[in-house]
Amino acid sequence: MLGSAELTALAQSVGAVLKERGETVTVAESACGGLISAALLAVPGASAYYAGGTVIYTYPSRRAFLGLTSADVEGLEPMTEAMASRFATLARQKLDADWALVELGIAGPTGSRYGIGAGNAVVGIDGPTNAARMVSTGSNDRTANMDLFARGALEFFAETLHST
Repeated sequence: MLGSAELTALAQSVGAVLKERGETVTVAESACGGLISAALLAVPGASAYYAGGTVIYTYPSRRAFLGLTSADVEGLEPMTEAMASRFATLARQKLDADWALVELGIAGPTGSRYGIGAGNAVVGIDGPTNAARMVSTGSNDRTANMDLFARGALEFFAETLHST
């Protein structure tokens, strides 16, 4: 299911809006493992809107690529909309993009050490509008969840773009 036609179509739609507006996006994703970035980059002309991206799967990668400090997440619960929003702000600032799209998730097959089950992700968007949303699949199928999280993130980003 990874790299589905639906994911590509969503990326084409998002890319078209960004190109039309002359805006850029940076992506920081965890459980998706690069699927969001890959979908956006599969669209011809992506260099017009894709500022860069990273996989922030581990704490060291979050510190290295986002500059995340303990002060940045002080008082925030893991896997919450507030945390995803904070990560999105850091990602956008890091590359001076118009938008940032961040995904933090638990693909499975097991849950997290924070007691959150597999099949749950949170997406944060930072830019002219700030928003966050939970994505839940009800499944512990790792591969399917990665794809569904990426689709959920791009769908949410498309909705956000169309509402601004």
